[in-house]
Amino acid sequence: MAITYEWRGELENSAVNALHAEGFNHRILDVDWLAQVHRHSLGWVCARLDGELVGFVNVAWDGGAHAFVLDTVVKGELRRSGIGAGLVDAAVRGARAAQCAWLHVDFEDDLRAFYLDACGFKPTTAGLIAL
Repeated sequence: MAITYEWRGELENSAVNALHAEGFNHRILDVDWLAQVHRHSLGWVCARLDGELVGFVNVAWDGGAHAFVLDTVVKGELRRSGIGAGLVDAAVRGARAAQCAWLHVDFEDDLRAFYLDACGFKPTTAGLIAL
């Protein structure tokens, strides 16, 4: 299985919407990902298998030192194969190349091993307000 990763790769809204719906267990929405990532993101990573989008991660930022991993998602039958870690690794390289000092991620507890062990993030103290 030859997965390719592309920083700021070409993407189609329909492909990202379908992948996001499957990964986050919701109906397919009509989100304009192209406009969103071009307007708000430092970059994003597309993972492809034989040309098909099988993984995606968005890297938002504050315009300076801080970048944020959002929406890491891998096609269902390919999860736990290293693609997610590959997406995050490419995101780390992209943020580093942009001279960010920090890459942040928030995650639910069931993803702790993925982000801390597989991807190398360190635990921090953080706060959150549900809106």
